[in-house]
Amino acid sequence: MNLLGEWTAAACAELGVDAEDVDRATVLAIARDSARSVARPAAPLTAYLLGVAVGRGVPVKEAADRLAKLMASWPRIDWRD
Repeated sequence: MNLLGEWTAAACAELGVDAEDVDRATVLAIARDSARSVARPAAPLTAYLLGVAVGRGVPVKEAADRLAKLMASWPRIDWRD
């Protein structure tokens, strides 16, 4: 297990979350995409909002797809300017 896997397992244990229920790849992808599409600070907030939606019963793939669709329509800003 790598460091991220160890952290995930420890954080899940601390929070009483079944690590098998965590779709780490989807969470990391949505955070990466929001950081690139919206702004870097959007990454943790978007990941949190994904978690809130899942906690309220929205399937993780559906919530991620909805966020991805929103990001695709978001105005692009060239952060290099």
